[in-house]
Amino acid sequence: METINFILSGLGGQGILFLSKVLARCALNKGFPVLGAETHGMAQRGGSVIAHLRLGNVKGSLVQEGTARFLLSLEENEAYRNLPFLAKEAFLYADASPEAFPKAGVKPYFKKRGITARALPVGRIALDLGAPLAANSGLLGFFAAFSDGPFLQAEIRETLESLSPDAFKALNLKVFDTCLEKGQKSG
Repeated sequence: METINFILSGLGGQGILFLSKVLARCALNKGFPVLGAETHGMAQRGGSVIAHLRLGNVKGSLVQEGTARFLLSLEENEAYRNLPFLAKEAFLYADASPEAFPKAGVKPYFKKRGITARALPVGRIALDLGAPLAANSGLLGFFAAFSDGPFLQAEIRETLESLSPDAFKALNLKVFDTCLEKGQKSG
């Protein structure tokens, strides 16, 4: 199997590690070899949190610069900060306004490297739905709306449902479904 590298980024408290867990479980459910690592600093104080997820027969758990096929970011500045991880022809999904993302100064870089950037304000959508802590579920839904990744929409949704704590399951799925639908309409 070809190696597929993911970088998941955001700030402490946004649920990056849960996001990583859902994608890793999706991969395991499909029989993919999985290695992952979290590199986080001030997670409890809102500092940068990065999770590396590698699918395939790999020797190490850290994604090297220029090799990530996917960057999913729950914070716009963290998306920009982690751009060096992206490979050519990669995909970026960010919690940001699609009208303002990416910034004009970054567009030539994306064009030169063939990077597809997609944005949806998943945090705002989650807040509007009464689930401010479910932005990570929204980003999963937005990612699932496109056929870029190795997982089907139903596989991601089923895994999210199985891993969500009972107290948050309904809200997580509501945010996932809403962002999935918005992503399908934008695509």
